[in-house]
Amino acid sequence: MPLSQDIDRRMRRYLVQMTIRVACFVGAVVIDHWTRWLLLVGAIVLPYLAVVLANAGQEDTDDPGTFLEPPSLPASPSVTGLGTAGRTGDHG
Repeated sequence: MPLSQDIDRRMRRYLVQMTIRVACFVGAVVIDHWTRWLLLVGAIVLPYLAVVLANAGQEDTDDPGTFLEPPSLPASPSVTGLGTAGRTGDHG
């Protein structure tokens, strides 16, 4: 799918979600019932979900990634092989 179609699809989805949020706010003001609290929770949570879903763009499955091979590190000296020569302040 071309990028322009992907952006249009995400914008329409965001617009629908924000319309539902406005309906939740209006319903919370108009309705005098325990469902008011559910509508308020929906109005609070929907913006976060809408932004996350709107930013979730089209996945490019053909891209192998840009991973780099980790550098090889030199072998570390053995701690037990130091003996007394490796101690500081011990000059013989």
